[in-house]
Amino acid sequence: MKRRGFLSGTVTPAFALGAGATAQAQPAPRDPAAVFRKALIGADPRLSRFNPLPRILAHDDFDQGINGWCELVSNHNGNLDVLRPVMKNLRPPQLSNCSFFDIGTHGSVDGTYALKLATRPRPFSTAAAIKRLTYARPGLVQFEMYLTFKAEQTFEGAGRRAWDGNLSPSELNFGDFTISNDVCEGEGGLRYHCALRYLNTAPDGSPAQKWMYKTSVHTTTRMDRQGMTLQAQDLHVRNVEDWKDVPGGHQPLCFNETATKINWHYLRWQFDTARRRNTELQVNELTLDLRAIPIPSYDHAYRGLNHLLNFLIDVRTHRRVRNFLFVDSVLISVDW
Repeated sequence: MKRRGFLSGTVTPAFALGAGATAQAQPAPRDPAAVFRKALIGADPRLSRFNPLPRILAHDDFDQGINGWCELVSNHNGNLDVLRPVMKNLRPPQLSNCSFFDIGTHGSVDGTYALKLATRPRPFSTAAAIKRLTYARPGLVQFEMYLTFKAEQTFEGAGRRAWDGNLSPSELNFGDFTISNDVCEGEGGLRYHCALRYLNTAPDGSPAQKWMYKTSVHTTTRMDRQGMTLQAQDLHVRNVEDWKDVPGGHQPLCFNETATKINWHYLRWQFDTARRRNTELQVNELTLDLRAIPIPSYDHAYRGLNHLLNFLIDVRTHRRVRNFLFVDSVLISVDW
């Protein structure tokens, strides 16, 4: 069915007007290209669960492979024995069909494979994956993904409370996961990292369930060689205490009552390379305005990083239990 459209002399499909609407009911003309684009995204089940900005840079469906997400390795001079201690044993990403001992293959949201990050079973072991891009123009950048997280099932000494048939003691065995970027404007410009961490438990094992932002820069290899490294537990900050709570950021996520059940969460993170700041974080029902959060930057220049735009996801355990982060798919979009 077709009706007279919102542009004079044109005919517009009824779906563009909305269910039950008429051409006369339209409040104002809209860009027909934007309407058509929205319809195309809505008709594609792989894209319709995302809310992209005007230009899609990457859509990483891990059923199709690892899509450029690789291991994070410290800078070095060719000798892998001189890596920074905090980055010496970062575990790499892998493809996984989300297998567990009791149900076998879980699978991803709408396919078989997810990107899996798995720590080793020792305190502060970290697994990380990085995607390395550059940007053509400063502006808004949006990172969306579907994720789930779990601590490995343990049967003895799993937690500080006994299983009651519902609440899983292994929930207290999961530490934290972090999303971050690495942006460098090139010679004469700033380099900085926006970083947001979901702290499920504090290092002492007490529940936290909140979003945090960092207040110091990531210690680089150059800084490490100048004797500026203070710790080897957290790759994002100079001091392990350099994190603050995001206002309104308390959010219990779905862990489920059994240590081998996973439930997927939607995450949308937006930052602005023109204004050098975070903009917004949405995780399921919670949306946080991040524009007032300060972003630490380096006080010295870095060469060879013109228009750097890297994305990093990582997971860290606080106890002698492996922690897992699974990512079903990622969509990166921009407004330029």
